[in-house]
Amino acid sequence: MADESQNETSEKNRGFSFKRLIPLIILGLGLALFFVLDLDKYITQETLRDNREWLLTRVSDHAVLTALVFMAIYVVGVAFSLPIGAVLTITGGFMFGQIFGTLYVVSAATVGATCLFLAAKTALGDILRAKAGPAIKSMEAGFQENELNYLLVLRLIPIFPFFIVNLVPAFLGVSLRNYVIGTFFGIMPGSFVFVTVGAGIGSIFDQGKTLELSSVLTKEIVTALIGLAVLAVLPVVYKKIKARKGTAENE
Repeated sequence: MADESQNETSEKNRGFSFKRLIPLIILGLGLALFFVLDLDKYITQETLRDNREWLLTRVSDHAVLTALVFMAIYVVGVAFSLPIGAVLTITGGFMFGQIFGTLYVVSAATVGATCLFLAAKTALGDILRAKAGPAIKSMEAGFQENELNYLLVLRLIPIFPFFIVNLVPAFLGVSLRNYVIGTFFGIMPGSFVFVTVGAGIGSIFDQGKTLELSSVLTKEIVTALIGLAVLAVLPVVYKKIKARKGTAENE
C-alpha cells in the first residue's frame, strides 16, 4: 500500500505524459501545415482588395453568419500562432467597421489566445514550474502578485510577439480569469487602431496602393499605448512603495 502511494506521488511529481503534449503537438502541426501549403499567400492585402466587393456582399446578405465565420478563422489563426493577425484585424475593420470590427477581433483573439494558453499550461506549465529553480519561482511569485497589471502592460506595449505573450503567462501560473481579462482589455487599444485603418483601407485600394503595415503604429500611437501601459503598472509601483514604507516604519 505504501509502495503504491509512493509510486502515485512519484508520477504526480514527474507530471509528464505524452497525452499532455497532444494539444501542443496539434497546434504545432497546424502551424507547420500552414507554411507547407503556402496558405499565407491567400491572407494578404491583395486578396482583400481583389475580393472586397464579395466580402461586403456577404456582410450585407448574411451579417451574423459572416461575423461568426470571420471570428472562427481569427480564433484558429491565434490559437495556431499563424502570422496573419494584422491582416485579419484590418479585414475585420474593412468588413464590419470600427465598433463591431473591434468587438469581433478582440473577442476572437481572446478566445484563440486562451486556447493556446490552456494548451501550454496543461502540457508544460505545471512541469516547468515544478522543476524551476529559486530564481524562476521568485519571478513567478512576483508576477502572480500583480499578474493582471503585468499582463495588461505586456498586452498594451507592442514589443513582444503576440504568441509569446500568449505562452509566457501559462508558464508563470497566471490564473485563467486574469488571463482572459488582461488579454481582452489589453489588446483592445491596439486592435482598435488596426481596425480603424481597415475601415478606411478602401480609399487606399481606390488609389491603386497598398498599406504599409509598419506605418500603422506611428510614434504618436506607440506613445499613447506606452502611456496606457504606465497607467496599468502604477498600482504595482504604488503597492511596492507602500510596502517598503511599512517595512521601514516597523523597523
